Amino acid sequence: MARKRRGNKVDGWLVIDKPAGMTSTQVVGEVRRLLGAAKAGHAGTLDPIATGVLPIALGEATKTVPHLAMRSKVYEFRVRWGETRSTDDREGTVTATSALRPDAAAIRAALPRFVGLVTQVPPAFSAVKVQGERAYDLARANLPVVLEPRQVQVHSFDLVAQPDADHADFRVECGSGTYMRALARDLAQALGTLGHVDALRRLRVGPFEATAAITLDNLRGLGHSPPPLWPVETVLDDIPALAVTGSEASRLRSGQSIALLRRADIDRLQGLRDGAELCVMAEGRAIALARRDGATVRPVRVLNPVQEGADDVDYR
Repeated sequence: MARKRRGNKVDGWLVIDKPAGMTSTQVVGEVRRLLGAAKAGHAGTLDPIATGVLPIALGEATKTVPHLAMRSKVYEFRVRWGETRSTDDREGTVTATSALRPDAAAIRAALPRFVGLVTQVPPAFSAVKVQGERAYDLARANLPVVLEPRQVQVHSFDLVAQPDADHADFRVECGSGTYMRALARDLAQALGTLGHVDALRRLRVGPFEATAAITLDNLRGLGHSPPPLWPVETVLDDIPALAVTGSEASRLRSGQSIALLRRADIDRLQGLRDGAELCVMAEGRAIALARRDGATVRPVRVLNPVQEGADDVDYR
């Protein structure tokens, strides 16, 4: 006997303005409880001290999380000079101090070396796995954590303000896997001092901006009103889309490939190499992630989002 699904079928993206003091996993759990959703996940972990954009994938949107996880992100954070902390943010214990406080000229002169392809060692308190264990679990158990350097992409790194001698505010646009705590730590070292992240806010993840985010308090206040969901395909706007007919959509949904016989479709695929990924659309909705295989399209992940208006779901 098939197991009965627990929870409602809710499909789409919900952009939460994460409050400080909660883990990303706790936020997902709260969203799932409030919506009664059967399935939920998030794209891009935020530290407990951080606030800002936390995209929550619901239902079929969970199949597209890898696409959003690889998109660029924008952060603002404050560095506290003169202290190294065990977690590289204000939650950790002080491990060393320095009396040196850099001025704006020195900071701006150092920033270019942290733009482009940058090598950084993730913080010991991070979700990176070390021989199958999360680094933060090892660090909390006072076990040695040795993390390998890795390259990340930093598109821009700007000094925004200096509220006082002990602090400086920055704005960063970066690629996937970039740790603001590591940037703060390494910048401080380059300036001959020490530093850690005192405050952190994420302003954007891919197409999702902080201005479009809803707080958990406001979500709770919606009661039985529909949540402001974004369609599943919102995060697929960076890959080519291919519209198909109803019969073709049915074949793809059943896991079968379709042949591209229409001249317009063949022309559109001329610039795509074999194996290129496509977002297949039918009646304005994404119905599959697929790959080109010569003159055919092969489904990789089938999507079956709830239709607009069904189950009182409000798509943006």
